Amino acid sequence: MRHTRIAIALAATSLTLGGCAALGFGERTATTGGTARGGESWLLVEQGQATPSPSVTMGSASPTPEVSLSMPTPDPRCTKLWPRTDPALIPVRVTPGAGSLRVDWPTQFNSNYRVAAVPQKLVKGPQPQPVWQEVAPGSGCAVSATITGLTPGAAYIVWLDAPNTGRRLDGTRNLYSGRSGVVYPE
Repeated sequence: MRHTRIAIALAATSLTLGGCAALGFGERTATTGGTARGGESWLLVEQGQATPSPSVTMGSASPTPEVSLSMPTPDPRCTKLWPRTDPALIPVRVTPGAGSLRVDWPTQFNSNYRVAAVPQKLVKGPQPQPVWQEVAPGSGCAVSATITGLTPGAAYIVWLDAPNTGRRLDGTRNLYSGRSGVVYPE
């Protein structure tokens, strides 16, 4: 215990009298002469080239592509091609009829479906709830349903919901909804 106290006292005295140089933490010394160099910088700055200022580059305008027949059907034996839509939507094809709309879409993962024709007429106050029509899972390449009781010449958007399409290996949902553009029953 006594030796420890003496070692601590000597170290404190050495630091007090000689500063940090006693432990080798002082200014740098020249390798040849052993004398300290005053004013040497610890920060090394290298000269380089200035980064050029960014320049504005203008792109060229290109027309929005039209709907193309590019989405393959889920079953390779099916020959029907579906219009390309948003990557997250099931493609929907709507055919107007007398006060009705026939809706077709590709079969998706053995799911059941529901469709609704949502009127686009502006309504003041709370909006009416859409009337959903339940549709059983399809067994072929496509599923279809006919929505009846619609006002001829009125604007509608058809919504499709496929709630049981399941999930992919990464956990994301398979396609589970779709919608049409504005359609008008005859």
